[in-house]
Amino acid sequence: MVAGRAGTALANGERIWWLERMLHLPDEALVQAPLLLHDLPVRMANCYYAYVHFPATVLCLVWLYLRRPAHYLRLRRALAVLTAAAFVLHVWIPLAPPRLTALTHMVDTGRQYGPTVYGPPESDQLSNQYAAMPSLHVGWALAVAVALMAVTAGWRRWLWLAHPLITALVVVATGNHYWLDGVVAALLLGLILAVLPRPAVPSGSATSSTAEPPRPHVVPAPRRGGRRRDPKVPATAEVRLRPPGRG
Repeated sequence: MVAGRAGTALANGERIWWLERMLHLPDEALVQAPLLLHDLPVRMANCYYAYVHFPATVLCLVWLYLRRPAHYLRLRRALAVLTAAAFVLHVWIPLAPPRLTALTHMVDTGRQYGPTVYGPPESDQLSNQYAAMPSLHVGWALAVAVALMAVTAGWRRWLWLAHPLITALVVVATGNHYWLDGVVAALLLGLILAVLPRPAVPSGSATSSTAEPPRPHVVPAPRRGGRRRDPKVPATAEVRLRPPGRG
């Protein structure tokens, strides 16, 4: 559906580039420059882009399916709707990534340093390389982080945000996306999560932060003072329970 629209995609890439400069967003080329000083950081960024995206999402879905089915269902729906909306935008507005837009002067780190997941755009029959906006790498990573934060207690829940933050830096530094690609993905995900119903919390669940802790049973202390009972004299209740004597 997007074959033969490379010219339109390249022109849209230049428009996004100038729009970001008008918005005073950081230059993507300046983010990439430190990586190009050594081969190891570039290869690590390329490996993160190529090998973390799908496995991290699948592992999260499997774990939620086994341990938190309600949250799994919400994440599955969010990913499905986000991906469908992204496909519509990819066809409606073809957009060349920075590595294919000459105006950005960015290096295609995957092709130059490896590993790469794309072949030449002209002969690539497996992927649409003119589908930069929105970034599904950023959108999926953020959806995974939000889902895991919902089932994690305490300050550790914020550590899950490292995945989408690293992903955003990686996709920009490798020349695969503009900053606005990640911003649009985050906005779409926010709208989708606002519409989807929240997972129901089971009644009496121990994970509820608003649940009132059980009060301990306090045994009252014996009363002090007053008249003591002679142990040799039976109490009234004991007298009533005794069987009648003989004689």
